[in-house]
Amino acid sequence: MLYSYRGMGLSVGTMIAGWDETGPGLYYVDNQGGRLKGDRFSVGSGTSPYAYGVLDSGYKYDMSVEEASELARRSIYHATFRDGASGGVASVYHVGPEGWTKLSGDDVGELHYHYYPVAPATAEQVMEEATAE
Repeated sequence: MLYSYRGMGLSVGTMIAGWDETGPGLYYVDNQGGRLKGDRFSVGSGTSPYAYGVLDSGYKYDMSVEEASELARRSIYHATFRDGASGGVASVYHVGPEGWTKLSGDDVGELHYHYYPVAPATAEQVMEEATAE
């Protein structure tokens, strides 16, 4: 469908995931109708490079669903945390031979306290520690 609208000013980047008789499939589709098959993608205007950094450092071919879900959630969190125009909910889905299942939907603001549970030190605390040594 996108291929027939190429050159008309659309701005699209999306992932399509599914399962058929050949097994799992994940594709990136752009606004020109181009398709790229792969095992992981990140799409988004400003957030994609941040998510790729987390994805690339944590991805393993033989991950469990739980490991992959956590990696996805962490990737989305870090991408939205670094992009002032992003936010909302990190929704994670599992696509398998029987269909899809929503695994989680976390507020990215709350995920900050999950990934960074310790409050940053104030300037006064840093100064006190430096003079105590």
